Amino acid sequence: MIEIRLAAIVGRTFNAILTIYMMLILLRWLAPWLQLDTFDRRIRWAWRFTDPLINAMRRILPPMGPIDFGPIAALFMVFVIRLVVLGMF
Repeated sequence: MIEIRLAAIVGRTFNAILTIYMMLILLRWLAPWLQLDTFDRRIRWAWRFTDPLINAMRRILPPMGPIDFGPIAALFMVFVIRLVVLGMF
């Protein structure tokens, strides 16, 4: 009984963390369109969290003109990881 509750708590926590991470990627992707100051210290921390994954996606993807598909690929990857991991719980 305790193991089931612990697994549910771990699953919900992992889901929440990945959902917040996905929101940070979306914020970063939409920041230029929303005309947010990306150098403002109040939101700069979001870039520090998302930079490693997005930069890895940019290195993997071939250049595709003026459109940056790094954030989209990172968002998709986190979404798939969330589905797979939550399927195990």
